[in-house]
Amino acid sequence: MSAVQSYQDTLQTLSEASVHQHFDAFLDIDWDNPAYAIDPHDERWILPEADVLGRHPWYRSLPREEQIRIGLYRQAQVTKVGLQFEQILIAGLMNFAFNLPNGSPEFRYSTHEATEECHHTQMFQEFVNRSGQDVGGGSRLFRAVAPFLPLAAKWVPFAFFFGVLAGEEPIDHVQKSVLRAGDDMHPLLQRIMQIHVAEEARHIGFAHQYLEHQAPKLRRLDRAVLSVIVPVIMRWLCDEILKPTTKARKDMGIPRSVVKEIYWDSPEGAKMLRDLFGDVRMLAEETGMMNPVSRRVWRLMRIDGRSSRFRSEPASAAA
Repeated sequence: MSAVQSYQDTLQTLSEASVHQHFDAFLDIDWDNPAYAIDPHDERWILPEADVLGRHPWYRSLPREEQIRIGLYRQAQVTKVGLQFEQILIAGLMNFAFNLPNGSPEFRYSTHEATEECHHTQMFQEFVNRSGQDVGGGSRLFRAVAPFLPLAAKWVPFAFFFGVLAGEEPIDHVQKSVLRAGDDMHPLLQRIMQIHVAEEARHIGFAHQYLEHQAPKLRRLDRAVLSVIVPVIMRWLCDEILKPTTKARKDMGIPRSVVKEIYWDSPEGAKMLRDLFGDVRMLAEETGMMNPVSRRVWRLMRIDGRSSRFRSEPASAAA
């Protein structure tokens, strides 16, 4: 079987999976279930130790009421940033699909993905609304450039889909870590995470497949330029999704020194930052995005390290 046929068969499989196993934001979550009600005094909003902020001594030393308040705000804030990222992705997918030729397997799958991401935005916004938290999401810079980022999907789709992974890989890594930890978390948040992780597996899979398929077609100059841009995009979007903005830090009352230590100056924080991108480093090597110059940029961005041996390899195994 040729590489092209294998690629098309994979996209067909992903598309069929989207038909037979998908979620609706208002059918697959029982929002009015009393067990899903958001009580701002519920101790299950205390951040788990699987969360870098949740296990920090500063947070653990706070009164339980304050831990609950910060925990609920933090979950709503991360959800809002994820929502904004999904909106950029949806717009980008539409730009990407607009000029695809008839019969393109990418068209069908990208529109399946856009449909699923629309349900994610509805699911995320409903959670934010019910949380009662006035969160702003991404930084001012992120929100200012957001309307222009989807244009990359039309003009530089290779860079765009690496950008997709820059947003999806960190949040997928964090959510899987939280779910694997098995802590007593709020059932509504748990259900949202389960749905998101299940469908993001396909979305991440498509991005990997597309980049692997397109990499051999890159010109040498394009490959060289993209190889140094990719790690910068990775670090920027990772910080946007996981690191509290100035507004969020002030609203939660987190000292600046604590934020700096957690994201990512402490040895533990630095390790987590590197662990987030094991899969992407593997993909960068497979697509020719790793070279002596780009490796220095990965190191400068502090996201270098050993690459995963396979997709979703646990960080402990990759140590």
